[in-house]
Amino acid sequence: MSSTATVDSARGWVVVGAAALATFTIFGITYSFGTAFHAIADEFGAGKGAVAFMFGVVIFFLFVLSLPAGRLSDRIGPRPVMAVGAASMGIGLWLTSIVHNLNLAYATYGLGVGISAACCYVPMVAQVSAWFVKRRAAALGLASAGIGLGTLVGPKITKRLIESEGWRPTFRILAAFGAVALTVATALAARAPGSAGAVRPTLKSIVVISAFRRLYLSGLLMGLGLFVPFVFLAPYAEDRGISGGNASWLVSLLGLGSLSGRLVLSALAGRLGLARLYRLCVLVMGLSFVLWLAAGSSFVMLGAFAVLLGLAYGGYVALSPAVSAQLFGLVGLAGILGALYTSSGIGGLVGPPLAGWLIDTTGSYYTAVAMAIALFVGAVLALPPLDGPATAPPPVVAAPAATIALGPEAYAYAVPANGDGSAANGTHPPAGGRLAPSAVARPVLAPAVAGCPPFLSW
Repeated sequence: MSSTATVDSARGWVVVGAAALATFTIFGITYSFGTAFHAIADEFGAGKGAVAFMFGVVIFFLFVLSLPAGRLSDRIGPRPVMAVGAASMGIGLWLTSIVHNLNLAYATYGLGVGISAACCYVPMVAQVSAWFVKRRAAALGLASAGIGLGTLVGPKITKRLIESEGWRPTFRILAAFGAVALTVATALAARAPGSAGAVRPTLKSIVVISAFRRLYLSGLLMGLGLFVPFVFLAPYAEDRGISGGNASWLVSLLGLGSLSGRLVLSALAGRLGLARLYRLCVLVMGLSFVLWLAAGSSFVMLGAFAVLLGLAYGGYVALSPAVSAQLFGLVGLAGILGALYTSSGIGGLVGPPLAGWLIDTTGSYYTAVAMAIALFVGAVLALPPLDGPATAPPPVVAAPAATIALGPEAYAYAVPANGDGSAANGTHPPAGGRLAPSAVARPVLAPAVAGCPPFLSW
């Protein structure tokens, strides 16, 4: 990164591109698992719950390892962490293509893809947040759009490869593509200006906050239900007589909805309100499962469910970093996001295998889908107030920091200050603002500038 690069500069948009490429690769591969479900189950002679555990292990490591990956990225920058992710993706998928034991596949696929996703997702999303002030919501929407685009095209390509080549050669092709694409994203990544010297809050100072604990519980309940369709929607459609090609389209439609949600809903956050829109996304995700319950063998109804779930899921993912920034500040955001995402990791590990067990036991998908609806109801009820900064977090006292004030309101954050009051990283406030020393390293969100939501006023 050039020493002259600043926030809201062209270099930040390069980082957005790198994040979009990384998320496209990670989730395009991960969310294609459902299209390989029957092929893997048939070869290993395993039940739905056992095969779903492969996907569950990936989601578990993706989100649980996001905590150490995020904190490490805060300390040393994103590139070294992402380089590990690129190597892990290639090695894990290639090893999975040669194993002949399902237990080994849990390790090769779960660890390989899970470590890769953890090392490349949270570090990049946090860096995008720190690279932008004026266009942060739009930048996050574009960066996370890679998830939706990957989910849109990944399952279709994977299904065609499996039909023509078999699942093992397909996994070797995905290994090569994933390693190369993530290496390119690593080369384009860069640490945001000023982030290297900031003092970060400890995890202990965050977990004592009621808002963090409630957000964590909400994420856990949601994760238990959310990943069920990513594994079982395509197999469900095939079990109902829908062709494999059309069944893979359902996952792609989920990706299309997700892509739309990331781009459209993140742009609407300023008008509709971040907290209101975030809550609405969680609620709509749960309500969308009612369409699955009522769909039967109707491809149209299943497609409507996939699009609606994807739309709300895309909005949720795009808005999550902004919600966390609003509640807990930007300093150490990668570590905070990583800690929150461990809840989804636990949900992803338990939810799909539990749903598979229910399907095998009852001979029906009904109970598993109803379980997902109930879990989302709990997730909505568990959400904390989201309209302002979390209250009473223990302050982290550090060296003098700079406070940028935009007009009459201010957002204080830890950037070491020079003697003249300017930020040590060369950042200067916009016209009419000021830089003043502060002894508090933890970000403090003041009321928003008139007409601008709080998460855009930093």
